[in-house]
Amino acid sequence: MSLIAFGINHKTAPVEIREKVSFSTEQLIDAYQSLHTEVGCSESVILSTCNRTEIYTHGENISIAAINQWLARYHGLDEQEIQDSSYAHQEVDAVRHAMRVACGLDSMVLGEPQILGQLKQAYSSARNTGHIEGHFERLFQQSFAVAKRVRSETDIGANAVSVAYAAVQLAKHIFGSLEKSNVLLIGAGETIELVGRHLKEQNVAKMTVANRTISRGEQTAKLLGANTITLAQVPSQIIEADIVISSTASQLPILGKGVVESALKERRHKPMLLVDLAVPRDIEAEVTELNDAYLYSVDDLQQIVEKNVAGRQEAAEEAEIMAAHQADIYMQWQRSKGSIDVLREYREQSDGVKVKLQERALNQLADGQDPQQIIVELANKLTNSLIHSPTKAIKHAAQQADTDTIEQIRQVLGLD
Repeated sequence: MSLIAFGINHKTAPVEIREKVSFSTEQLIDAYQSLHTEVGCSESVILSTCNRTEIYTHGENISIAAINQWLARYHGLDEQEIQDSSYAHQEVDAVRHAMRVACGLDSMVLGEPQILGQLKQAYSSARNTGHIEGHFERLFQQSFAVAKRVRSETDIGANAVSVAYAAVQLAKHIFGSLEKSNVLLIGAGETIELVGRHLKEQNVAKMTVANRTISRGEQTAKLLGANTITLAQVPSQIIEADIVISSTASQLPILGKGVVESALKERRHKPMLLVDLAVPRDIEAEVTELNDAYLYSVDDLQQIVEKNVAGRQEAAEEAEIMAAHQADIYMQWQRSKGSIDVLREYREQSDGVKVKLQERALNQLADGQDPQQIIVELANKLTNSLIHSPTKAIKHAAQQADTDTIEQIRQVLGLD
């Protein structure tokens, strides 16, 4: 069996490539089925966020090359481009990677908690579509458990930081105090809610939530004490916004250069900060060409993120040890599961021999043959059957002068 973690993340590829390999919620059912039929995965989990797309697979004879080819084919991309931007881990390294991801040790913001929720959602999606079985059930439940331990037993969550927090820090750096700033939040998901909470702590003058579904937008706005508008109202409402932060699941840009340009004219070129936290991007990259518009993507937040990471390194070292230990425990379980399979097969084989010889002996007794002769014959045939395979193994090892194997066989047979 092969266990592989294949991915593209913020360390290996810019947002221009990451957005090409992302999966929308609507694509997942088809993608899982395609992985099963085309690659031969018995189990799979697809994790797709703004910073990473990762494919965890388990099955017979699965190769890294096959997953690379599948991802390129599925998104209509060049295989070499995917290969140059990706990473892959196998077996115990794949297990350790999954646990490091769950703990936030592989995130842009070290120790950020949001990734755990995203991984749990990816696991649930795979489970609901029938692509989780025993191995991945154990792997991901153990990953969630170690992430919980890391968060409660280390200081990795101290001074909470996330991409959302970094966005607010950027706004403070540009505007100083945010108490007079009007903010437009586009989207109503977890990231926007987190951004809104951080902004609320900064006592911004006004917040407005724009969302495709007005009811969902109202739920988020209520938590933040914000107003609600539809996406169709954004072009008219953006005029009042000093800060625009967007994070939706849209496959097409929400804000174009023309809309922002018109808004800046109405604002008499009063500066506007735009932060695009979405992958694929919500705001057209051409907005950077406009004077008085300052556009940042998730990649641009890296410098702020690095400052926030500095205080978490010691906790991260503790977390690394915990994750590695749990990965070893998982591999021990997997190996023991393999030994159980061997024992079951060996017992079934032995029982088959027993039943066959027993039936023969009973038939002979029923025919009135000599019981003593039947017992002797049964004992001889049973002994010959049980020692046949070990005898072949000993002879082969002797011919190869393989003393180590002979010694192992002696131990297994209890001859020492």
